[in-house]
Amino acid sequence: MAAQPAALTMAVSFTESVKPHLALLPTDYNDAADFLLGTAWKLGRADNLRKATGKCSDRAMPWDFWLIFLLLGVLIPWRGRARLRHLLAKPPLGTLEKLVLYASTIAFQWITLAAVAWRALGRGLTPAELGLEHQRTGEIILAGLVGTAALGSFHWFNLRRLGRMTGPTPERMRKLAERILPTKTVELLPYCALAVTAGVCEEFLYRGFAMAALQRTAVPVWLVVILTAALFGLAHAYQGGSGIMATGLMGILFGLARLAFGSLAPMMLWHAGVDIVAGIAGPRFLLSTGECA
Repeated sequence: MAAQPAALTMAVSFTESVKPHLALLPTDYNDAADFLLGTAWKLGRADNLRKATGKCSDRAMPWDFWLIFLLLGVLIPWRGRARLRHLLAKPPLGTLEKLVLYASTIAFQWITLAAVAWRALGRGLTPAELGLEHQRTGEIILAGLVGTAALGSFHWFNLRRLGRMTGPTPERMRKLAERILPTKTVELLPYCALAVTAGVCEEFLYRGFAMAALQRTAVPVWLVVILTAALFGLAHAYQGGSGIMATGLMGILFGLARLAFGSLAPMMLWHAGVDIVAGIAGPRFLLSTGECA
C-alpha cells in the first residue's frame, strides 16, 4: 500500500487527539435556532430574525391591518346603513343630489383603496399576493368577458323577476332603486363610473388585500374565502338580510375565482358588469316610471 500524504496523516492524528475531549461537551445544540427565535424579543432583533426565515405564513397580523379589518367589518357596514336610513327618510333625490352622491362615493372608495394599498405594500405584501399581476392574459380576458356576460344576464332576469313580486323585500329594493339608481340619461354615465370604481376598489379590498393578509397569518384557504365573503356581504348590509346573503354567496364565488386565476382582473370586470346592469335594469323593472329619459 502506498504511503499516505503527510497532510492526511496530520489530519488523522489531530482528529484522534481531540476525541477524548469531546466527552467534555455534553450539550446538544440542535435546538439553538429555536431558542434564538424564541428569545429574539429580548435581543431587540425579532424583525430581523423573522425576515431571515423568509416565511410569511407564520407572521402575526400587524396593528394597521387590524384597523383595516375594523374598517371593512364594522365602519363600512355601519356607514352604508346610516346613509341608507338618511336617504329613505328623504323624498326621492333629484339629479344634482344623485350626482353628488355618486361623486362622494367614488372619492371615498378611491381614497380607501389608496390608504389600504399604501399600508399593504408598506408591510411587504407584493403585487402578486394582492392579485395585481397575472401571466395568463388571454385566459383572464376570456374569463372576464364570459363571466361578465353570464352574471350580468342572471342579474338582469333576477331584477325582472323581482319587479313582478310583492312583499317587503321587493318594496325595499324599489325604494332603494328610486333613490340611488339613475333614472335619466344624464345620471347614467356618472353611475357607470361609480360601478367601475366599485368593481376595482371593492375587489382590491376584499379579494386583494383581505385575502392576502389572512393567508399570511396561516389561516386555511377555505376559511379565508368564507371570511372575506362574510365581510363583503356585511358591506352590503344596507340591502337588508337578502342582500347580505346574495352578496356573501357572490363573495364566495369571487374568492374561489381569485384563487383559480391568481388575478383580480376577472372579478373586477364581473363586479362592474353586475353593477352596470343594476343601473340599467333596476329602473326599468323596479320603478313605475321605468325607462331612462
